[in-house]
Amino acid sequence: MDDRQGIDFPHTEKGERSTTATGKAIWSAALGAVDAAAAAAIQAETKWRNQYPHHVRHLVETSIHSTTAALTIADAGLEALYHHFQFGQGANLLTIPEAMQAGGPVALHTGVVRGTAAHTKPDPLTIPYQGEQLQGDKLLSQIGQWERAGIIETTHATALRRLHSHPEWLDLQDLYFVLLGAGAEMGPLQMLATWGANIVAVDLPRPALWEKLIHTVQESSGTLYMPLRQPATADLAAHAGADLLTETPAIAAWLASLPGPLVVGGYAYLDGQMHVRVSLAMDAIMHHLMAARQDISLAFLATPTDVFAIPAEAAEMAHMRFEQWGLAKLWQAPIRTLSGNRFFEPNVAGVITTAEGWRVGITDSLVLQQGPNYALAKRLQQWRAITARAQGVRVSANVAPATTTHSVIKNLALAAAYAGADHFGVEIFRPETSNALMAALLIHDLRYPEAAANPAMPLPNPLALFMEGANHGGLWRVAFASRSVMEIAALLGWRSARKG
Repeated sequence: MDDRQGIDFPHTEKGERSTTATGKAIWSAALGAVDAAAAAAIQAETKWRNQYPHHVRHLVETSIHSTTAALTIADAGLEALYHHFQFGQGANLLTIPEAMQAGGPVALHTGVVRGTAAHTKPDPLTIPYQGEQLQGDKLLSQIGQWERAGIIETTHATALRRLHSHPEWLDLQDLYFVLLGAGAEMGPLQMLATWGANIVAVDLPRPALWEKLIHTVQESSGTLYMPLRQPATADLAAHAGADLLTETPAIAAWLASLPGPLVVGGYAYLDGQMHVRVSLAMDAIMHHLMAARQDISLAFLATPTDVFAIPAEAAEMAHMRFEQWGLAKLWQAPIRTLSGNRFFEPNVAGVITTAEGWRVGITDSLVLQQGPNYALAKRLQQWRAITARAQGVRVSANVAPATTTHSVIKNLALAAAYAGADHFGVEIFRPETSNALMAALLIHDLRYPEAAANPAMPLPNPLALFMEGANHGGLWRVAFASRSVMEIAALLGWRSARKG
């Protein structure tokens, strides 16, 4: 037995922690709620590390069958997560609900930093892109280019145009944004501060990190609220921070005491099995706050490297591009045959019409290098998003584009694939562009009454939430399944990745 504290994978009968056994148990429980045979196939899978994408795809295919199926699977998946995972507190092993109810030994205090910039009428929407600050007609032109190229969905383009027409929506003095993982590369802190938001930041107790966050907000018209480990009026960075993994109950209790309304966003990222643990910690905090308050909204960024139900129009474009590319590139046929159909597989098999009349396609962009733990961490966020929305909570959950964050490009194989992605019609975004675009979509989801985030707006299926406002960088609409050309893209981009 080890003595790791906070939220963690459970021990097996041998006293070890197995991410594979736990992951399979959770996926099996989720899918087993509506398909016992599929659940048994997951448990019987002997090559989980390479075969998990097929089971994730089956889960999505089953979820689109009906609203009931989607919500039943999500509820069962979340229940399994809370059943299996443990919370180490001193010498005790608790369930996560037990730990959240019991609280913890740490009591957090509040530090406040107010920006020094004058609060003025918001500027029109501005998006940094390729060294420019796009605004006005230039921004609208670029949005149109992305839309026509299939880089973004029409709903993403429409949301940006709507926000461009309503710059007053960017005055955020009335909202409090809880950023779980405030220092994350894909987090919206910089943009929210620019727009004068009240930012409640949660991140690790690292003075250098907090000095950066404090400086960012001081230069803006926003306000920063931070957890302090002891009361302090000076050198706040030295006392700020809390650990999502081990101090989950204390963070939840502190957040419950703050003014609102609260928009709670989960942005923390860690590698491997740690990503599941921190994602579940963020989920436990969200679940606690939804039970404690009536003024909670949730915010998520979905990864494009996942399995999605996509609009029929996107599926049709992907099929058309596959047919056109095949005619022009006859050399692909023998390569595909010799590889046992491993290379140049079509991105979308066709359009499916569900029993409820929903016309969709399925795309699988899972990346094996990211692994099954990453897939589980992102799926639990989707499960929470659709179950919370079904309970009447406003939920902003938008697909964000593949982005050259450090966590991605430190893996040379992924960096090379990103560098070569443009050969197949995929655009990889810089962090500053992704941050601005996704922060803009978040504000649109909160301000626009008819946004899909609003639980009062009907959806054909809960998974349609992730279609609305999606910026997938082109992955939904390209000719080929991403895994079937990833190695080729990496070869084409290898030189650029090494230089980077």
